Amino acid sequence: MNKQIKKIAIVGPESTGKSTITQQLARHYKTLWVPEYARYYCAALTEPCNLQDEINMYHGQIALEESILAIAEKDLIFCDTTFITVKIWSDEVFGETPKVVLDALPNYTYDLYLLMDIDLPWQEDPLRDFPHKREHFMQVWHQELQGLNANYIVINGQEERLNNAIAAVGSFLSKS
Repeated sequence: MNKQIKKIAIVGPESTGKSTITQQLARHYKTLWVPEYARYYCAALTEPCNLQDEINMYHGQIALEESILAIAEKDLIFCDTTFITVKIWSDEVFGETPKVVLDALPNYTYDLYLLMDIDLPWQEDPLRDFPHKREHFMQVWHQELQGLNANYIVINGQEERLNNAIAAVGSFLSKS
């Protein structure tokens, strides 16, 4: 893995525009982006998700990110969420996080996290589960990022969301 590549993670609760912003930022900066592996994985599930599925999603997200890093030609990529999501979902749904995920958290760092605010209207999606717990999950994201001593900024706004994200990334890049 090329350690010179800056990784910016777009994270946050469900239905906050993470995938849209990730793709828009990648287009704006003319670079690659890492999709959310769990979306593909969960779409193919025929049984309710279990802890082994969470472990599989962790491994899948890491493999997908590493494959994008391996082919990146620019010194910047965007990640549509990270496997911190596995921790948050595991804690919420199963009351525990797989050890492999906990052990890996300090080893997979990102140069900047853009935490998407919950100020967008909820969009129904068969893979989304908690429309009434958005405030709860926003607090969980703050706690997780603070627990990692992560460099993060909250991105809000509806029409101006992309411009706010571009401004945050631009400010970060100008300082690094």
